Amino acid sequence: MKALILVGGYGTRLRPLTLSIPKPLVPFANKPMIIHQIEALKNVGCTEVVLAVSYKPIDMMEEMKKYEDEYKIKITYSHETSPMGTAGPLALAREVLLADNTDMFFVLNSDVICEYPLADLVTFHKKHGKEGTIMVTKVEEPSKYGVVVTKEDGEIQKFVEKPQVFVGNRINAGIYLFNKEILDRIELRPTSIEKEIFPVMSSSGNLFAMDLPGFWMDIGQPKDFLTGMCMLLASPKFKEKALKAPQDASYKVVNDTVLVHPSAKIGKGCVLGPNVVIGENVVIGDGVRLERTTIMHDCKIGSYSLIKSSIVGWSSTVGMWCRLDNITVLGEDVQIRDEVFINGGMILPHKGVNENILEPGIFM
Repeated sequence: MKALILVGGYGTRLRPLTLSIPKPLVPFANKPMIIHQIEALKNVGCTEVVLAVSYKPIDMMEEMKKYEDEYKIKITYSHETSPMGTAGPLALAREVLLADNTDMFFVLNSDVICEYPLADLVTFHKKHGKEGTIMVTKVEEPSKYGVVVTKEDGEIQKFVEKPQVFVGNRINAGIYLFNKEILDRIELRPTSIEKEIFPVMSSSGNLFAMDLPGFWMDIGQPKDFLTGMCMLLASPKFKEKALKAPQDASYKVVNDTVLVHPSAKIGKGCVLGPNVVIGENVVIGDGVRLERTTIMHDCKIGSYSLIKSSIVGWSSTVGMWCRLDNITVLGEDVQIRDEVFINGGMILPHKGVNENILEPGIFM
């Protein structure tokens, strides 16, 4: 089987992290976002993954070489020179997707995190025998989303955008399985699969929905990134996988929703958790308090600092007695002086911060 992952966006919602690298390469639970998906695809029998790239394609290709070798899966690139929407990339990659007599293929949005029950999706798709299946997830406030309305057997009847009257609470989860025939519906032009292709498919009874079990989150912006991190760390399947990992794995240590890379050095008297990820080669001083936070690789955190609900980008340094809170995000190689308080600041890469930031905002 094959899969196409939509990685063409600029990742503007996840800045300042995406100012340095493409969003799919941003570390999430100590590995690039996209690697969580590639692992799942490999486990369900995919032999080739097509990445529909646009932003920083050379960076993507260089970084993915090692993962192609590690997972023994072929990675092909389909380069968008102009934005093609969510359906256009399928037309652009048509020849690759149809090669080797492929009958069906996966399509995934690159910023979706969940338990990826792809084997169940294949079973469900083959059972109904129609052209396409989309995974759906339940939400508490459906009026904020486009709602998928189905029959009891999963056949999609219609899509209702931000309904003001309750019609259902299931939304598109960004994970699809299609028969090759869908490619005949898509022209080589910028096209929305959600607005232009899916409604036509559902009107002819060719599109079904499968409920996604477990957690789901679009981690394409900082607050949702942190929420998705919490969901992943709380997932029994993830904990089981982490505890079975080799000693040098990126997620070997898991305890009470805390994940620490084995190479990290933790000082005396630190309080970690709940919901903390500490990356490779991180050095944390004495008496540090971390909660609901990701510390990415090669960072240094000074003694007695408090970091809560924040993301510390790779190669950054936080001084002693600092406080970061309220979804503060440090880009790559940010330097925070001792005794600085940052409240919801988005700090651009390679910047030094010497004074308190009391109001949320972007700081260049």
